[in-house]
Amino acid sequence: MTVGIVMLVHTALERAEQVARHWDKAGCPVVIHVDKKVPRETYDRFVAALADRPDILFSKRYRCEWGTWGLVAATQSACARILDGFPMVRHVYLTSGACLPLRPVQELQDYLAARPQTDFIESATTADVPWTVGGLDEERFIYRFPFAWRRHRFLFDKYTQLQRFLRLKRNVPANLVPHMGSQWWCLTRRTLTAILQDPARKTHDRYFRRVWIPDESYFQTLARLYSNNIESRSLTLSKFDFQGKPHIFYDDHLQLLHRSDCFVARKIWPRANRLYEKFLTQPAGVSGRQEPNPGKIDRVFAKAVQRRVRGRAGLYMQSRYPRNDSKNRVTAAPYSVFQGFSELFENFEPWLAEATGARVHGHLFAPDRAHFANGQTTINGALSDSAVLRDYNPDAFLTNLIWNTRGERQCFQFGPGDNQAINWRIAKDPNAQISVISGAWAVPLYRCKAEFLDLRQRAARLQKIESEHLSVLRSSEVKARVRIWSMADFVEAPMEPLQAILEDIGSETSRRLSEVPRMVDLSGFGQFLQNLKNEGMHPYLMGDFPVEPEEEPAKQAKSPRPYLVR
Repeated sequence: MTVGIVMLVHTALERAEQVARHWDKAGCPVVIHVDKKVPRETYDRFVAALADRPDILFSKRYRCEWGTWGLVAATQSACARILDGFPMVRHVYLTSGACLPLRPVQELQDYLAARPQTDFIESATTADVPWTVGGLDEERFIYRFPFAWRRHRFLFDKYTQLQRFLRLKRNVPANLVPHMGSQWWCLTRRTLTAILQDPARKTHDRYFRRVWIPDESYFQTLARLYSNNIESRSLTLSKFDFQGKPHIFYDDHLQLLHRSDCFVARKIWPRANRLYEKFLTQPAGVSGRQEPNPGKIDRVFAKAVQRRVRGRAGLYMQSRYPRNDSKNRVTAAPYSVFQGFSELFENFEPWLAEATGARVHGHLFAPDRAHFANGQTTINGALSDSAVLRDYNPDAFLTNLIWNTRGERQCFQFGPGDNQAINWRIAKDPNAQISVISGAWAVPLYRCKAEFLDLRQRAARLQKIESEHLSVLRSSEVKARVRIWSMADFVEAPMEPLQAILEDIGSETSRRLSEVPRMVDLSGFGQFLQNLKNEGMHPYLMGDFPVEPEEEPAKQAKSPRPYLVR
């Protein structure tokens, strides 16, 4: 008993020659079909190169195009040639020129000899197939597809739409239940002969000639009619990405291929010299009898597909950059945004940096420039403090900042006077922790020595901007962690909010917060707000500030000592 190998060769003929010699050396006769698209001169040189091997034959050539009947016709021709030319063959193994044996051929021969009546072919009905890509499941069997999908995509789509509109459906031949599966199979001589010599073959061929991707359904369907024992799996390792395209194996996949315990792998890069050298020079004999188990490496491929589809959080590349609203995280790591804190507290940024160990920036989106921590003009990743460069793409500026400083918590100040283009970007980012003291922007105005009419206009503009920002932060689409206090509520009891903020950031000290940074002098702030009201503006975001503060709080505000918890 021996195994016959059918090879469908399209490109990289020098590698196909190398593999064909490997099969032949191990005692497996080989029949090769070379795509008719290969130039005649190249084909003749290929045939001449293998002329010294009497057990390597060639079959009639057909033009092979993905998704068309040519691949089935080529397989039929090669299979008929190997059955007629080698009576000792009991199993026929279908491979391609890009396939590579992973285990000694003797192991495959012994494995099949122990299962002389078993057909290894992936075969499942359309209702049970989860891997179809392109929106055509049962439709590929009830419509006609005379146009090649790759060469005549427009005609392919229009003709399919026409059949749907007119409700034109084909009748499946009697006794056939369409099945699908991998085109890389290993069938017994009995089953393959029954398929090729079926009296109804002309009917079957005529029907499948207009099926879409018939090489994944012709033998898979007919094997169900004649096989006594089908193992619905392939002995060839072939993995596909989320678009239905085959994964290509390179030299650095050596250990991965070893781990699969499969007999053959597809699709191998022609220049993967290390793989060809390793697997084609294995010593003859049995080195192990493990059952082929491609599932052992499924986790690696699933992870690769997820990485390709979703990317890495916070890392944007050309292929997926427009997918702004994908479910992946916007940035690469957690960060904190503070609004109103640097206006209300003196030296808030140094205090927060000391309390948390984080890198605390000023207003990164200020009109003049990005105020990096410690007055830096550039930061990790060569990010400049230039407002022009930053505002060209504020989203990219933020994501680059967080990506390039992974491992170190970033905090920055924000306010209604800053560039508001990143409002929604931050609000929808699960990595963002946003803390807002609403109305605190009025403190710098209160302390500013300017014409009151000008201050009133600026206050009205800033209040409108912050009001719109707060509406964003209160939206049902927000994924960031948001805390909002009115300025009046925060000033009344600042310790608890600050403690909660530091715990979320992850303070380096485990003790309870005992002091807060010094608050600016708010004496007369209530009167300032009243003056704004008197001028026709309603400063409602600050909360209720009394016009005349009580005496004791006023004394505390003038005290040089920080607030203490007793």
